[in-house]
Amino acid sequence: MQTIALFFLASLAVGGVAWVFLYPILSGVRQAETRMANVAKAEPQARAARGSQKSRRDVIENTLKEFDERHKKSKGVPLSVRLAQAGLSWSKRQFFLVSAAIGAAMFLLGLITGSGLIVSIVLGAAGALGLPRWLLSFMKKRRETKFLNAFPDSVDIIVRGVKAGLPLLDCLKMITVEAPEPVKSEFRAIVETQAIGMPLGVACGKLYEQMPVPEANFFGIVISIQQRAGGNLAEALGNLSRVLRDRKKMKAKIQAMSQEAKASAAIIGALPIAVMTMVYITSPNYISLLWTEPLGRVMLACSVVWMSMGVMVMKKMINFDF
Repeated sequence: MQTIALFFLASLAVGGVAWVFLYPILSGVRQAETRMANVAKAEPQARAARGSQKSRRDVIENTLKEFDERHKKSKGVPLSVRLAQAGLSWSKRQFFLVSAAIGAAMFLLGLITGSGLIVSIVLGAAGALGLPRWLLSFMKKRRETKFLNAFPDSVDIIVRGVKAGLPLLDCLKMITVEAPEPVKSEFRAIVETQAIGMPLGVACGKLYEQMPVPEANFFGIVISIQQRAGGNLAEALGNLSRVLRDRKKMKAKIQAMSQEAKASAAIIGALPIAVMTMVYITSPNYISLLWTEPLGRVMLACSVVWMSMGVMVMKKMINFDF
């Protein structure tokens, strides 16, 4: 047994030594490492030969990174910027005064109708904090829709002007005269910003801050890249115009396909209110227990909460993004 064990250990030792020293030579691993080392030595030399000149791809990548970093930093939009995005020239003080006036009016309305102090306070808080900001968001969305409807035509004007030999700034000035609102005012801000010394690429990049839609971001990126790296501006803007129109068609197609779901959601959401109104007209004493009895008020409040949750869920299901 000792002889067998010594033979096994000796064989294992010889095999291990052969694996360590002979396998790299026979398998070609050492030659591969040599080639990789030669390639690694040649790469710094190639970089040094290229020098400090950046390729067009590097410029584009750096520009996209700058836009991404700037948009990440601007997620928390101040109230003054939101007012400007909605097309309002109000100051923050005016907005707070209007919000307080709406809240006071809702609170007094609750007291006049005899809804109770707690309900009146809730109505006042909703009127002061919720309703003005909802109206602000509604006006912002409506302004963005108007901008998107007219923006592809404005880009086509720039493309035709550049192909005709006009400078880019003159094409932008044409839009400030010919385009409808709010495209006219936004491009006027670009021209005015460039007139005080800001580079045109940076001025076009600020369009996204006032009009936070992807289409405005695309336009700013195209102009900024062209200003830094050069290239055929007419071709780039022509491709952008095609993309904008394709996105517009896709949005219209999604709206058309989701109209059935939206109609169903509207019917389902309005059905309880319609049934309650019909029952109140036919049998007011039967349904008046919901607001005359304490248990009925609790049931009515729970029903409102559940219906609100259902409406919000249906809204999330039928509002598609792309």
